[in-house]
Amino acid sequence: MSAKQNMSPFVKKMRWLALISHVALIVWMAVWYFGLSNIRDYSTTFIFLVYILPLLFPLKGIVQGKPYTHAWTSFIVLLYFLHAITVIYAEPSQILYASIELALAVSLFTGCSVYARLRGQELGIGLKKLSVVMAEEKKRFEG
Repeated sequence: MSAKQNMSPFVKKMRWLALISHVALIVWMAVWYFGLSNIRDYSTTFIFLVYILPLLFPLKGIVQGKPYTHAWTSFIVLLYFLHAITVIYAEPSQILYASIELALAVSLFTGCSVYARLRGQELGIGLKKLSVVMAEEKKRFEG
């Protein structure tokens, strides 16, 4: 089955939410740390490796609409969520910048999570419920 077949309108919206949020978060982190922030506590290499590179790893799969990539991107974006919350709490002068990061991280997490779940169901690659797996194993091992 093609990745474009039988995609519901809501799933398409979640895919676009994830894609736009992902690209916006990459751009925002670069603009924030290389353009807006006059604080240079870290080297350019460190900023790239810690704040931008982790977002570049799943970019190809996000663009291609792969549910598995969207699922594990949900875990990566949690780092940005934690970073934003920490900056909001610890650095009041950067609260606006961190709030933008937080909004982008939440929208990326939402888009990726919902898309991965619903698209996986549409393609028939979702996880089975534990009770179903347990019943199948019991049947297989007990006869």
